[in-house]
Parts: sequence; C-alpha cells; structure tokens
Amino acid sequence: MDVYQQSLDFFLSLPVVAGWQDMQDLYRHAAVRRPSHWSLPLRACQAVGGSLEQAIPAMTAVACAHIGILLVDDMLDSDPRGAHHRLGMPLVSDLACAFQSAALSALERSVDDVTVRGEAAFRFNAMFLSTAWGQFLDVHLPSDEEEYWRVARAKSSPFFGTSLYLGALAGGSSLRVAMEVDRLGCVYGETVQVHDDLHDAMEMPANPDWLQGRRSLPILFAALVRHPHQARFLELLSRVEAPEVLQEAQEILICCGAVSYCVNHILLRSQNAQQILAGLPLTDREPLATLMEEVTAPVQTLLAICQG
Repeated sequence: MDVYQQSLDFFLSLPVVAGWQDMQDLYRHAAVRRPSHWSLPLRACQAVGGSLEQAIPAMTAVACAHIGILLVDDMLDSDPRGAHHRLGMPLVSDLACAFQSAALSALERSVDDVTVRGEAAFRFNAMFLSTAWGQFLDVHLPSDEEEYWRVARAKSSPFFGTSLYLGALAGGSSLRVAMEVDRLGCVYGETVQVHDDLHDAMEMPANPDWLQGRRSLPILFAALVRHPHQARFLELLSRVEAPEVLQEAQEILICCGAVSYCVNHILLRSQNAQQILAGLPLTDREPLATLMEEVTAPVQTLLAICQG
C-alpha cells in the first residue's frame, strides 16, 4: 500500500478525527500532493534499520505538524491559496491547534518504550514552541542577516531536525544517534530555507516575500550589501507587482551576487551535512544521503552549466 495512504488511514484512526470532516478533508488534500517533508521520519527510520510500518505513526505526527504550521503561515502571509479564505480565520485557527494536538496523539503510538516516548514528546513539543517563536519573529520582518538566521533557526531547522529525530527513534536507534540525526536535519532545514528563498525570489509573478516587504536571504543581500545597483534595487522594491519591474529586480539579484551568495550557503551546508553523515552508525546511509543530494542537485547542475 502507498505510504501516504497508510498515513491517512492511521490519521483517520486517531480520536476525534473520525467525526471531524474538515480535518479529514485538509489531510486528504495535503496527502494528494505527497509532500516530501512527510517522508523525513521514514527516511531516518529506514536509515537506522527500521521498517515502513514502524515509521507510519511518526510520519503521521510530522504530517499533522506540517499541516498545522502551514495553516498558520498562510494566514500570517495572507496567502491567497490559504484555507482561511474558504473556511474563515476562526475555524482555521482552531484546526491549526487541532492538528498540533493530533500530531502528539499520533506520536504516542510511534515508540513502545515509555521513557523514549517521553523524550520524543518533549522534543516534539519544543519544536512547536520554537516554530511559533520563529513565526512571531518573522512577522516583524528581519532587517539584517543576523535576524534572518535567528528566524530560520527557530522557524525552519527544528521542524526538519525533529522529523528525522522521531523517525530514528521509531526505528529503534539510541538517543545519541537520534540526536546526531536531529543535527543533520537542522543543517538540512537551513539548506531548504535558503533553497526556497532563492526559488521564491526568482518566481513569476511576485510572491509574498516581494509583495509584503519580507527580506528573504537574496533580497536582504541585494538591499544591504553595497553594489552598483543597490539604489536602483531599493527603488524597485515598492513596485515589484509589475512584471517588468520584478524582472529587473531579479536580474539585479543575479548581477549583484545575491544568487551566488545563496548558492555558497547551500554548498557549505551540504559539506557540513556530509561530515555529520559520515560519523553516523547507520544501517543504510542511502535514505539520508539522498536527502541532501535532492536539495543541492539544482545548485550542482547550475554550477556544471556555468563551468561548461
């Protein structure tokens, strides 16, 4: 059976969910897109020698957390695709809380050992608190790189680290190994953040980072670092809803070094991840090795084209 279908079936078995149609619909809608983030516990579980069946509760917990976080993010970003436009903010706020609770309910079935399960629950709850803090900081629009990384390490890294941590525990790893897998996940999370920032900055039409004055890493670089086009870039920021203005701003991101700066951050974190991975006593390295390869592959391809 498909792993996403198995996760859905497990989700539907949780208390309250069977009678809550909106929760079921949101989970089904998300599962159809097969989010790669949901598979993180499965990758870690298999890497330490665990099975797909062992990973399903942790995968479902991470899926619930992911849905809840995105529901809040969409409201904070005024994303036109957000469920709050259809269901209303009061109901979606309630659903975001419900998914967080459902995540903890799923986690209760992920590990048999009571002590280890308590460690997993503590770590998962810490992730939720950190993410909420990161969302709060993000609303206040980071104005320099120090603040940018403060947000990224609160809002993004803990989710990815905890997702791998839970999968490793579900697969029977020691707490020490799970902590190292968590560290790998945090590096991966920072890489994903920079990768997504770069993708969003070059997207057409302008996405919320441009329209709401949010400073993603490439936009922050072009706005703050001294370069010949800095003044022009700052002038364009208030008019990027026009396609020709956005295109000019994106061209400045390339020529001023903002794109190269982001690529360098991705490559440095890839090297760090490889060092962590090399020190892990894993049964199968492939699930975690390919995780980093997937997020760095577009950068490697771009470098190969430039060198060719």
